[in-house]
Amino acid sequence: MKKTDDSAYMKLYKQIKKNIVDGVYPYNTKIPSKRTLASEAGVSVISVEHAYDLLRDEGYIRSVEKSGYFVDFRATDGFSSFPEEMQSVNTSFNSNSDRLVFPVSVLSKTMRNILTNRQDEILLKSPNAGLPEFREAISKYLARNKDIHIDPSAIVIGSGAEYLYNLIAGLIGSDRIFALEDPSYEKIRKVYKNANVKYELLALGNDGIESKALNKTKAQVLHISPFRSFPTGISASASKRYEYIRWADSSDRIIVEDDFESEFSVLGKPVETLFSMATKDNVIYLNTFSKTISPAIRVGYMVLPEHLIDTFNKKLGFYSCTVPTFEQLVLTELINNGSFERHINRIRRQLRSRHTNHEQQ
Repeated sequence: MKKTDDSAYMKLYKQIKKNIVDGVYPYNTKIPSKRTLASEAGVSVISVEHAYDLLRDEGYIRSVEKSGYFVDFRATDGFSSFPEEMQSVNTSFNSNSDRLVFPVSVLSKTMRNILTNRQDEILLKSPNAGLPEFREAISKYLARNKDIHIDPSAIVIGSGAEYLYNLIAGLIGSDRIFALEDPSYEKIRKVYKNANVKYELLALGNDGIESKALNKTKAQVLHISPFRSFPTGISASASKRYEYIRWADSSDRIIVEDDFESEFSVLGKPVETLFSMATKDNVIYLNTFSKTISPAIRVGYMVLPEHLIDTFNKKLGFYSCTVPTFEQLVLTELINNGSFERHINRIRRQLRSRHTNHEQQ
């Protein structure tokens, strides 16, 4: 697809999504046909089709055979009106069984380059929050791919998700109750329990935490994996994501967004994050390189809300960075030279092809 087409359909997608969320197109309203909108917007029918496909995949609209497209988003409820069997479709398409291998040749070449050109730096101690150039590379990557626009000072580097969970427990404190998805990744519970954090388990429905459970919880912190909850593979619908945001906005609450495996979505664009959707400064974003590079690369990062940066530095800034300088430099180069994103795009194309073939069988 040409870059101009990319710009046209993404601009159209964002405008229609805004109109839906703002209520310009209310729930169950029929939106313009592809040809009508293409004529009105001065773009190709293909661009409109791509925009509608994204909106449908994310749960904003639904297509009705021989009738057109209808709005399927309601800001007032926490569930999609898709039939039950459609709500649990996993947008990452069984990636646990796939070998999402980063090219060893690229990785080894990059390592050699760092050993040759940065040999005076690899044995130096990293700043506690991580190398500035690594945090800068991550911030630019997040802006390009996740619509997350933050200063590198908001990023903290650590040796994997479990280590970052422990930092979050120390940052927020054990006096607040956490809420976790049920079922969820077992190590989340173990880390919080070990840190003397009280938590509640909230039952998952077809498209995320059940609204009844979310409304009743006494928790002030919600730890969720909205893209793909482990081990169920459940993805939060568009309506559910906005429900999470409203829950956090209604009081002094915080969301911990564990963005597990989201790079390998089969959608035509990365799934929108709660961090980018948030209307207040109340989402902590987490991700790692375990899936995108290798489980052997124990490197993760979290993005702090602006109001927690100083608090983190005062309470936990004394902790030394647990990721070696060498690994940070390698990952920095992989991001900056485009190798990291080329790998992700290659795998996403493969998964999208398998997903399409699977649906056609």
